[in-house]
Amino acid sequence: MKSFILFFILMISLQTGFAQLTPFEKSGGLASATYFQAIDWYRQLAKKSKQIKIKTMGQTDAGYPLHVVLLSADASFEPRQWKKQNKVVYFILNGIHPGEPDGIDASMMLARDYINKKIKLPTNVVIALIPVYNIGGALNRNAYSRVNQNGPLQYGFRGNAQNLDLNRDFTKCDSRNAKSFIEIFHYLQPDVFIDTHVSDGADYQHTMTLITTQYDKLGGELGQWLKNDFEPAIYADMKKKNWDLIPYVDFGNTDFSKGMKMFNETPRYSSGYAALFNTIGFISETHMLKPFKDRVLATYDLLKTLADKTSQYANTIIEKRKKANKLTTTQNQFALSWECDSSQTAKIEFKGYESDSMMSQATGLMKMFYNHQKPFTRFITFYNSYRPANFITAPKTYIIKRGYYAVADLLALNGVKMRAFQNDTTILVTAYKIDSYKSYTTPYEKHHKNFNVTLQSSTEAVHFLKGDYIIDLNQPGNRFIIEMLEPMGDDSYFSWNFFDGILQQKEGYSDYRWDELAAEVLKKDMALQHDLETRKKNDARFAKNSNAILDFIYRHSPYFENAFKQYPVYRIEHSK
Repeated sequence: MKSFILFFILMISLQTGFAQLTPFEKSGGLASATYFQAIDWYRQLAKKSKQIKIKTMGQTDAGYPLHVVLLSADASFEPRQWKKQNKVVYFILNGIHPGEPDGIDASMMLARDYINKKIKLPTNVVIALIPVYNIGGALNRNAYSRVNQNGPLQYGFRGNAQNLDLNRDFTKCDSRNAKSFIEIFHYLQPDVFIDTHVSDGADYQHTMTLITTQYDKLGGELGQWLKNDFEPAIYADMKKKNWDLIPYVDFGNTDFSKGMKMFNETPRYSSGYAALFNTIGFISETHMLKPFKDRVLATYDLLKTLADKTSQYANTIIEKRKKANKLTTTQNQFALSWECDSSQTAKIEFKGYESDSMMSQATGLMKMFYNHQKPFTRFITFYNSYRPANFITAPKTYIIKRGYYAVADLLALNGVKMRAFQNDTTILVTAYKIDSYKSYTTPYEKHHKNFNVTLQSSTEAVHFLKGDYIIDLNQPGNRFIIEMLEPMGDDSYFSWNFFDGILQQKEGYSDYRWDELAAEVLKKDMALQHDLETRKKNDARFAKNSNAILDFIYRHSPYFENAFKQYPVYRIEHSK
């Protein structure tokens, strides 16, 4: 009934002004716009008002450019001007998973209603939205790949034109889409960001759930204000609109009898990436089994709520983000990973369904199902606090060997300021050797990701060449720089295999030749002799293995290559 009334009101409102129906509305809430329909629809809308502008910015893997739709009450479309006017930038990303198209259709109606003046376009907020991000996936339309989902009639596919999940691509940037998004993100410098999705997993009564940037990850006044003021205001406004909003239910990691954890958004995800630049991020997750019409209307209301609350708190957002950005440039300690703090909890009202069992008509065996005849409302424990699991002290400067162009290019794309050595030089630096690591045994988004990294750290005089990159840590992107360049970062460039060349030994020896040289090495190195004899005494199998002994001597000799497992990023520490 609620969705019917809301939809009826929307339809009546379209009878006035220069109404422009969306495919969703024309179908009675059953169909979602195709990529070409959506772009053409925005172009038609832009012909009717000076308050909307469409820009193309960057390419995608599908060969089509990304479009950015800008809405501005005073028709101001230049970011520099927005800053002078103290306008807040609110950025909406749709269709990262085109099989989850709720935001695509909701944003079309929202933009139209602003332009038609059905709802007031805030004068202190610029709204920027990407109509369809994963264009390749959007063009791969079907009616079957989202087997758990209740509508629309047809939709796109999760994988993009490279079959990549773009919501895992924000740091590694294997796709043109991600590179273009980063360009757009830094062009806009958004204050508030939302990425629209549809959930998978458990069945419950709520239509809309929400991932909010971890308060502790934002930190300082900005994180506390998000927790205590901004997020509660969003929840309260959605309650007034009759949507019982709750935090995202991470079904695979949730035991309701033990409570529910706040989602851990590492930088590979959109909101986790945004947090690296002190942008307040959200990911909306409508419930897969709710009718498509309800999901779109809930998304419409959430997008409008965020616009309204961003407008209401505009001055506070600007002030607290300025403080956060300033702190980032001088901050000394940064967390590379986070773990849930079980001592900090809240209570949330969860409306679910009791699980039950019945005979499966597919297998002939008993199956679990959620019994809609047994709804319940309970207050459950919500673990909404994270503590740093791995602190790193910021260096004064990083130095990257010149050959790692892919890393340098991505840093530059993300607004990192770099310079280069003008002459060869030798400097005292902190150097890392990769001591140990593990890698995924199967491919994950084109990679065999590295994890559980341990390091050996030493102070060395290292010779650098003209052209090697110098990155001073006195810039707003400090947090991004550290999380990408420290090997133990959850989504660092090392974790995503950008430096795997150092993990393979390039040179070796022939036993018969090295045997003679090894004897000469031992004669000249009394310490190595001692270490070798100690190893033999403590390891009987080693003492009987000539190959192992020769390899031990080789690895501790001047002949062994320094580049093996030598991390090619170095730190100049702050002088004490």
